[in-house]
Amino acid sequence: MKKTAIILVSETSLALAQIIAKELEETEIYTKSQLEGCTQIHSYSHFIREHFTERDAWVFIGALGICVRSIAPFITNKYADPAVLAVDSTARFVIPVLSGHVGGANELSRQIAAAIGAEAVVTTQSDNTDLWALDTLGAKYGWKTAVSKGEMNRLIALFVNKKPTALLLETKDDGTSYLERNLPEHVRLYTRFEDIPQKEFALFIAVTPFHYPTDIPTLCYRPAVLHVGVGCRKNISPEGIPAYIEAEVEKAGFSPLSIASVASIELKKDEPLLKALQQRWPEASLRIYAPEALRDIEVPHPSEKVYETTGVYGVAEAAAIKSADGGRLLIEKQKGMLAEGEAFTFAVALDAVASRIGHIEIVGAGPGDPDLISVKGRRFLEQADLILYAGSLVPRELTFCAKKGALIRSSAALTLEEQFELMKDFYDRGLLVVRLHTGDPCIYGAIQEQMNFFDKYRMNYHITPGISSFQAAAAALRSQFTIPEKVQTIILTRGEGRTPMPEKEKLHLLARSQSTMCIFLSAAVVEQVQEELLQCYPPETPVAACYKLTWKDERIYRGELKDLARIVKDNGLTLTTMIVVGESIDNRQGLSRLYAHEFKHLFRK
Repeated sequence: MKKTAIILVSETSLALAQIIAKELEETEIYTKSQLEGCTQIHSYSHFIREHFTERDAWVFIGALGICVRSIAPFITNKYADPAVLAVDSTARFVIPVLSGHVGGANELSRQIAAAIGAEAVVTTQSDNTDLWALDTLGAKYGWKTAVSKGEMNRLIALFVNKKPTALLLETKDDGTSYLERNLPEHVRLYTRFEDIPQKEFALFIAVTPFHYPTDIPTLCYRPAVLHVGVGCRKNISPEGIPAYIEAEVEKAGFSPLSIASVASIELKKDEPLLKALQQRWPEASLRIYAPEALRDIEVPHPSEKVYETTGVYGVAEAAAIKSADGGRLLIEKQKGMLAEGEAFTFAVALDAVASRIGHIEIVGAGPGDPDLISVKGRRFLEQADLILYAGSLVPRELTFCAKKGALIRSSAALTLEEQFELMKDFYDRGLLVVRLHTGDPCIYGAIQEQMNFFDKYRMNYHITPGISSFQAAAAALRSQFTIPEKVQTIILTRGEGRTPMPEKEKLHLLARSQSTMCIFLSAAVVEQVQEELLQCYPPETPVAACYKLTWKDERIYRGELKDLARIVKDNGLTLTTMIVVGESIDNRQGLSRLYAHEFKHLFRK
């Protein structure tokens, strides 16, 4: 939690100071006068001298000159100084004065400006040129670096002056995704070090756990992606072993700064060696696994002797792989013995999630409007090497954001096997595949059979959800599908066509609940749908037939259940039609008690 001091120079701006104080955590207002809610001080300079480094941020309200003169004697360097901001007394401008990046003054100025309706006046070159803030990038994404402060300043100068820069990304996380999405013109992206012609560049930036020899100024960020598995004899002395393992990791070409965890079996949880390794790498987590969690993990060097003692075929390798979520071993089991009879083993694995290998992202496109895809889904589309979209069910406009060189294919004419072969080809080359489905993939998205293939071949995949057409229907109908004391259930279903319905899910059985019913893929069997629903719903029950929801040619027809089939047939509605049935349509009765004055809850007592 950040501690902030507000220096109220202009005492007429007390109300402004109070607004800022409410916006920030653990904040106190200081002024020379005795004002309610403020702490009185006798001298700005004396107070700042005594407490300058005790606060994470200082906010001066008043003239910029007073702020500068007050802090000037106490400034050291940007890595030690707190954030300092100046806010003019009229609340027009918020100016970061000191420690814009490292101390967070730039970001804090934007936060305060948003709270008081002012303009943040940020003068940092990288901010104003939309360049990466190299000095804070590591901390933001959990990467470490061994670059000295002086060297960092030199590298920043090369970067902000737009010298030719090679960027190597050998792992992936939110940070590397950000770098890929926001690549400056003077930066060229690589995923393999051996492909980089160093003579063409003045600066080398890398996000990698690997060591590389370079002939140009270099900035390496070390993501926490290495997992060290450890086994040992009982109660061995840890003296010298952590340094030995670290040296072996270095010798193998990896940075110890990237060590994310130390892992072992339950049998070894109290071993002094594990405690010593934690002391060596204090930010690495300790992960202890039961034998059954490690037993079925295939290891390169299985040992029957180890199995007899521990119940697993290789403690170090299995623990490393488990901790890396199935990631590949970078260092297979190594044996060590620094003292007679005190043997130990270790292995190192690369985090599976961070590995820059092929990946398949199943993305929900939303109901039709290209703007209704999620921000995350669009980012995947922008980064994808292959976009395989669900034919006419997905607007092709969604693929227009694809990067140059990406392959865009419709799956309409492809069999499941053909789709898989195409995706696997890109996957095996370490590329990103987006399988773009209509609406939300979990609802009639036909993804299960694809995931069967992915699971069979142990492929890395993930699902990004989307807005379903039933949600788009509620929005288009301006209706709340759950009405207090009347209907509290929404049923998503379909009529029985070529795909049989389970016996317990026949429409007339579901209709007994009188819930709001959203019926997919049923325009072709609408007579049957109407007949079944009329067994339980009154003929006057409101219905809506929604064609191509959120598309440019969207059409919506309202009516009563007794007329549903006629509405669908007369208007030529086809496959992309959502049928909604229930009293919730256009209902304005049955108000919630949530906002009633007598209704008490956690946030209103």
